[in-house]
Amino acid sequence: MSEPAPALSAPEKTSWLRHVLTAFGPLVGLVAVCVLFAVLRYDTFVSRDNFSIIMQQTAVIGVAALGMTLVIIAGGIDLSVGSIIALGTVVIALLIEKGVSPFLAALGGVGAAAICGGLSGVLITRLRLLPFVVTLGMMGALRGAAKGLAGEQPIYPDETWLNNLMQLGRHGGLPSGVWMMLGFAVLVALALRYTRFGRHVFAVGSNELTARLCGVPVERVKLLVYILGGAFAGLGAVLQFAYLTGGDPTTAVGLELNIIAAVVIGGASLAGGQGTVTGTLVGALIMSVVANGCTKLGLSNWVQEIVTGGIIIAAVLLDYVRRRSSAARA
Repeated sequence: MSEPAPALSAPEKTSWLRHVLTAFGPLVGLVAVCVLFAVLRYDTFVSRDNFSIIMQQTAVIGVAALGMTLVIIAGGIDLSVGSIIALGTVVIALLIEKGVSPFLAALGGVGAAAICGGLSGVLITRLRLLPFVVTLGMMGALRGAAKGLAGEQPIYPDETWLNNLMQLGRHGGLPSGVWMMLGFAVLVALALRYTRFGRHVFAVGSNELTARLCGVPVERVKLLVYILGGAFAGLGAVLQFAYLTGGDPTTAVGLELNIIAAVVIGGASLAGGQGTVTGTLVGALIMSVVANGCTKLGLSNWVQEIVTGGIIIAAVLLDYVRRRSSAARA
């Protein structure tokens, strides 16, 4: 006769509960938000068309958040992604205006964004400057560069197939940009889980000194995550260009806060060393569902901004509680 499994002690129960909340908390939050708006506005919120709209709204934040996930796991931060997205849309529009093929124009926008991310990475790794300060400065500089290139006005080139990337009702009811986001999410998740680079990213974010002593090329890893962060912001610029049907130097103002919040809501730690792609996508969905639900309720923009700000504060508070609990266990 087999003996019964030993009961968990109080600390073990607390640790198990904390692990479950960390793993499934974002998903529970998403379900709770969806249920709330479904109850308040069932006729307009619960529909296939509205689901497609929510996914469309998630695409830009979700793609850019994939790069931000890498940056935050490595212990960094990038406040310039909103400006990079704006600059990317302007570069794409200018290239198409000059007769460049849409595909090469999109590559040009992604390349310009990657260079911007790489510049931040060089300043952080070579000059030992704080990521917050560097990317805050880059946020203003790149926004100014976008306005200068565009002549301080939106640019609307002739329509191309790029404009179809965010059209609803395509490919199973979802825009092509949404499938693009999901495809890149799979690639990033596989890279983080199964490649040496992924292990190095977590190692640098968890303890940079230990990683350096173990032979991890810390500066190279940091530089690469900022380049990739910029490149994914560039992909977000491609989708934003498709959504706006043009390049706008004033677009994506404040979007970096939503992107960072999506990553943190998804379980990443601002202290580094923790984060998942799945959690990031769930966090991006939460941000989009809240914005969509507030619109369905007819709330004013200022109310939506307050709600979004509250979500960001809650995300930072949640990260603080997680880090404090981890420190207490250690």
